[in-house]
Amino acid sequence: MERETQFVGESGAFLDAVEKASRAAPLNRPVLVVGERGTGKELIAERLHRLSLRWDGPFVTLNCAAMPETLIEAELFGHEAGAFTGATKARVGRFEEADGGTLFLDELGTLSTGAQERLLRAVEYGEITRIGSSRPQRVDVRIVAATNADLPRMADENRFRADLLDRLSFEVVTLPPLRVREGDVPVLSDYFGRRMAAELEWPSWPGFGRLASEALNRHDWPGNVRELRNVIERAVYQWNDHSRPVDHIVFDPFESPWKPREKNIAPDSGADASGTGEAHPAQAAPASSEPTFDGVDDMKAAVEAYEKRILEAALARSRYNQRQTAKALNLTYDQLRHALKRHDLLGS
Repeated sequence: MERETQFVGESGAFLDAVEKASRAAPLNRPVLVVGERGTGKELIAERLHRLSLRWDGPFVTLNCAAMPETLIEAELFGHEAGAFTGATKARVGRFEEADGGTLFLDELGTLSTGAQERLLRAVEYGEITRIGSSRPQRVDVRIVAATNADLPRMADENRFRADLLDRLSFEVVTLPPLRVREGDVPVLSDYFGRRMAAELEWPSWPGFGRLASEALNRHDWPGNVRELRNVIERAVYQWNDHSRPVDHIVFDPFESPWKPREKNIAPDSGADASGTGEAHPAQAAPASSEPTFDGVDDMKAAVEAYEKRILEAALARSRYNQRQTAKALNLTYDQLRHALKRHDLLGS
């Protein structure tokens, strides 16, 4: 599938972040983009470039975390032939490649101390020096950097240069995580679902069923939009009945009844006192699955709602095979059918 470059969302928090980036784009100043993984930091960096006066210049990216510490400086600033073992010929660095355009530094917080020092000089004076050379070169580069780390705290702990942080944070665009983008999960789900259905050449897009929609809205999305896209595309391609709304969601593709059991788990890692390595149910269940009620009058409704959620989750894990679901819940088939009927889930 082609590279995703479109912003999709309607929540106020998301639109405010996009607007902030748009206002900063025309200024020839560094911008720091902060956000959790999967929130779209590189998309914001591209927007900053495309809306700037450098739009027709190069947009060069470097993932700082993907480079070994011994090579990151050579990758950024280039090197001369013979500068180090294996440097058989001179090579330009990312700064020279980005001359006249924008250099996007992803995972900025992973830069080594040496690279930070050289980057500071490049930002301060607009000069870089190839490794193995004594002759500085002028470069005209706008820097956009991204991180999911707490750089101010790292600076306080002397793990990141405070003076470099000062120079890179002319403007800071902080992207909201998907879990606080009210109303955006259904919008993004429909967008990615339609795209995947078109890729698979479905005759039409049936949308999502009630169970799937509720599950998507309940999920916390630790991987944000990137995780949502994977979940939606996986759900669509696994759904075989194009005439019915997609109603089966798999959040964890590694989850399986035949998943290998972990071995040699230390007792302080959540194992029970028997040493079996099985987590105690109270520890294994996420906090969000705990039933809540305001008083004794609501207890019956809370228990029924909790039971329904257990049934829905078990059905989804068993791909809506009721006999497998009954076995997974240690129920007879008739007991399961009775419970499904009570919660109006027989049509699932």
